[in-house]
Amino acid sequence: MSLLAKGMLAPLHISVLSYEGTSVSLRDTLGSPTVIYFYPRDNTPGCTTEACSFKDTFAEFEKHDITVVGVSADSPTSHNKFKTKHALPFELWSDPEKKLIAAFGALKEKKMFGKTVQGIRRVTFALDATGKIIALWQDVSPATHPEEVLTFFRKYLS
Repeated sequence: MSLLAKGMLAPLHISVLSYEGTSVSLRDTLGSPTVIYFYPRDNTPGCTTEACSFKDTFAEFEKHDITVVGVSADSPTSHNKFKTKHALPFELWSDPEKKLIAAFGALKEKKMFGKTVQGIRRVTFALDATGKIIALWQDVSPATHPEEVLTFFRKYLS
C-alpha cells in the first residue's frame, strides 16, 4: 500500500490503544495540529533516538499547541515502559493489528532472516487542525528529524 499523500484526510476513525490501554483515534486530536510518527519498535537504538529527539523538542511543539503521537505495533505495556524509561512527554499509541499503520501506508516489506515480512516504515505526517495531511517525511534521520518537523510548523503557522 502506498503512503497517504499531502492534501489527503488522515484516517480519523481508526481506533487503537493509548500507552494506558484506552481506546484513542486521531479524531481525539482534532482542533490542533498533530504530528503522527510511525516507528518500528520500542527500545531499539533508532526508535529510542527518535523518541528522545521528539522529547528534546517537545516544549517547542507544546508552545505551538501541536500534538505529538508516536505509533508502533508494540503493546500498551511496552509503550508504558518505554515512555517511563525515557520520560517521554507525548502520546504513544499501540497498533498491534497494524490498522492505523496500514491505513497511512506505513507498512513495507522487509527481509528478516531470509524471510519477507511486513515491517513498519519510519515515516512522519503533519496534520492540520482538521486532520488533513499538510506534510510528510520518509526515511528520516531519527536524531534530527523532529527539528525538521518544527521548522516546517514554524513556517506553516506564521
